[in-house]
Amino acid sequence: MALRRVVAATTAVVLVLEGLGVAAVHWVLSLFLAGQSMSLDGLDPGLLVAVARGAGLALGACFVLCGALALRVAWRDRVPGRPTRLALAGCAVLHGIVGALAVALLGWPVFALLMAALALVVLTLVTYGPAPAAAPGPPGPAPA
Repeated sequence: MALRRVVAATTAVVLVLEGLGVAAVHWVLSLFLAGQSMSLDGLDPGLLVAVARGAGLALGACFVLCGALALRVAWRDRVPGRPTRLALAGCAVLHGIVGALAVALLGWPVFALLMAALALVVLTLVTYGPAPAAAPGPPGPAPA
């Protein structure tokens, strides 16, 4: 029982740090966009900056929210409800997609870090699996 709490707490810390890191990276990228003042197929450069910042904040908030849910699971040490399981499963899928993009854009070390975070999320989901079914009692009388 104690191991799954440690896994869920570690997952929470990793997801919160990852969310803050993703938001910071997008913010830095938006600063480069603003400094270059480039247009992409006639789009306003200010729009590109706003989209980069908004996407970074949204993705970072998603990771931080999933980290808060994992922390709640660790705190309560009970099987999470359906919304929490869906959010963590969505976070796992998002990690897979971001990992596939990161291997092409950022390299293998970043991919390995993202896959380690994915493994923690999946391990949290697996260790807090559905509650075991109750053992069947002695057979009752046969129906007449």
